[in-house]
Amino acid sequence: MSSLKNKVTLVTGSSSGIGFGIAEHFASLGSSIVIHGLREEESRAAADRLHGADVVVTFGDLRDPETCRQIVRFAIQSKGGVDVLVNNAGDTSRGSLESASLEFWDNMMAVNLRAPFLCLQEAVKSMKGRGGGSIINIGSINAYVGAPKLGPYSVSKGGLMTLTKNAALALGPHKIRVNQLNVGWTLTEGEDAVQRNVGHAGGWVDEAIATRTFGRLLLPRDIAKAAAYFACDDSELVTGSVLDIEQFPIGGFPDF
Repeated sequence: MSSLKNKVTLVTGSSSGIGFGIAEHFASLGSSIVIHGLREEESRAAADRLHGADVVVTFGDLRDPETCRQIVRFAIQSKGGVDVLVNNAGDTSRGSLESASLEFWDNMMAVNLRAPFLCLQEAVKSMKGRGGGSIINIGSINAYVGAPKLGPYSVSKGGLMTLTKNAALALGPHKIRVNQLNVGWTLTEGEDAVQRNVGHAGGWVDEAIATRTFGRLLLPRDIAKAAAYFACDDSELVTGSVLDIEQFPIGGFPDF
């Protein structure tokens, strides 16, 4: 089994959903965890759910550049360094390329692309002194070709793939690996809220499952297990990789 013993992991956007699933799984593998959420109350509540884990809490809005830098500095100061950075926090707001306002576009890019870049910059300072590290960016299968209502979101995740590959090349000599998980439709609290906000009733889950090859949506634990591979020494020679976590090849939608 993969081990993350003696590793320090910062997971942005880990007060719920995929981020919390990653934090929970990494804690079970022995990692110290730095939980980050938008608000203090929800971040501390998430930490309380990690019973018995070595965990500290930070919080703040990643649209603010200084917050991005500060949460990594906090992790380094409180835990002595960072070995694994998981850039998970994301803005999944709906918006088309035709109608998106400049403010909408800027907020999307700030959270989904600029924040991972700034967190990476800060984390690398610690990783270089610790003999290496692993940076895992959480992307989306929409990075390739997104739905019309997800235009700006898709662009941000495509940009994240380019960041991943460029950073992997630049940081390889320092034994810092950078990889990305492009995630398909995942059942989380946030996804349920999004679906209800766009007018889908409580039955949307059953309707979604009916379109999935293996009879269920992805769950945070599925993403967490893949992230653990990139975080641990099992993948010590793997960098610049993008792993699509979906139930069918991208572009090959199932015939229902």
